Amino acid sequence: MTLDFPPTLAAAARAVAARRTTPTELVELCLARIERHNPHLRAFLLVRAADARAEARAATDEIARGLLRGPLHGIPLALKDAIDTAGVRTTYGSRVFADRVPSADAELVVRLKRAGAIILGKTECHELCLGGPAMDAFAPPARNPWNNELYAGGSSSGSGVAVAAGLCLGAIGTDTGGSIRIPAAINGIAGHKPTYGLVSNHGIVPLAQSLDHPGPMARTSEDCALLLAAIMGADPKDRATLGVSAREPVLPTAPRLDGVRIGVVRHFSDGPDLGTTEVNDSLDAAVRALVGLGAATRAIRLPDLWDYTTCNSAIMSSEAFANNAAWLRDTPEKVSGFTRGRMMLGAFVRAEDYIKAQRMRRALIRATRDAMDGVDAIVCAGQLAPPAPVVGMQKFYYLKRPLITAPFNLTGMPALGVCSGFTADGLPLGIQIAARPRDDALALRIGHAYEHATRWFERTPKLD
Repeated sequence: MTLDFPPTLAAAARAVAARRTTPTELVELCLARIERHNPHLRAFLLVRAADARAEARAATDEIARGLLRGPLHGIPLALKDAIDTAGVRTTYGSRVFADRVPSADAELVVRLKRAGAIILGKTECHELCLGGPAMDAFAPPARNPWNNELYAGGSSSGSGVAVAAGLCLGAIGTDTGGSIRIPAAINGIAGHKPTYGLVSNHGIVPLAQSLDHPGPMARTSEDCALLLAAIMGADPKDRATLGVSAREPVLPTAPRLDGVRIGVVRHFSDGPDLGTTEVNDSLDAAVRALVGLGAATRAIRLPDLWDYTTCNSAIMSSEAFANNAAWLRDTPEKVSGFTRGRMMLGAFVRAEDYIKAQRMRRALIRATRDAMDGVDAIVCAGQLAPPAPVVGMQKFYYLKRPLITAPFNLTGMPALGVCSGFTADGLPLGIQIAARPRDDALALRIGHAYEHATRWFERTPKLD
């Protein structure tokens, strides 16, 4: 297989199984693209070139002998640098942990390796998963492959850029308020925030434990499903995973959506200072495509987006400060100004405020559940506006608009972001597809059918 740009993860897995390509060829293609494009994209902080080549040769030999472990065997992936890797530096994007080398893999890394995946390296993330894009951070922000002057989303920035630019076939990010789905929308890829507790957080730096979700990022929903199938499942080292499982296998197969009932949440993006015209036009076009696939759609109204946003922010700020207070106090000079400012907000959240936010959270969960009566899933915009220039972004820029990804962290619902078109300037647009907790398979099925009807995922950035 001779390619300039890597295939989708699913296509590569099929090619490996059919002996049309090898893990060695896939890894060499990705490493060549990393060498060529990473200096200006800054997606990878660390590349395991020699180890990845050795692992690819071993996987190629195994598969040649008929020992195919599954669809991830020999597939080159990337990990957000907030996910522990044994013997490989993991910095959380901060000078505080610049020399930290974990002794053990995070649980999801153990599962990826068991499935035969090859870890190419660690990708850039906002400092401590919150402080970015900060020019004075340990890791300068990854650059948008569609326009290097623009923000690439965060905090799983490097993972989104690496997938969009074809530097790897898939990646793992984390999502506390949208950190998988925001870079997915901005970079024109798919990103899935699983049901809370479906994937173990063990071995991942906590930002806010009650909101943190690790999950897959890749070119398509099918790719995300393959990654999710490998990493999900109960882990006794993370109590949040106990008793949580997907209702059905997560691999999407059906090209149609006959009988699926989808609620359209347009009020999140339709209003003054909310979504742009292009954002809402893209959402409307996506709804028409879903209807063409056999889905039944109708407008539904959830609570106000600012209610979700302020509740999510209060909980995240409080938990993030509690998790990071030690180095904010002891080594503030090692922490960027963006991170210090955002983290310190949590110092002013009283216990009373935190308890009120958790009560509000329960009320929003009930209201969301009630609003979904009569529908199986919901669809809304994936972002409210195109990304801003990355240089000069303000510390609290994110407080100017409500956070359209926050509702699904707060409720623990699975939420998939997929590309839904492009602006007149050629920048990606996205939608979110969310379902009830544990119905990850349905969200991925809807995304898979939509992508194959619209083919937006086939467009890739012209890096040269």
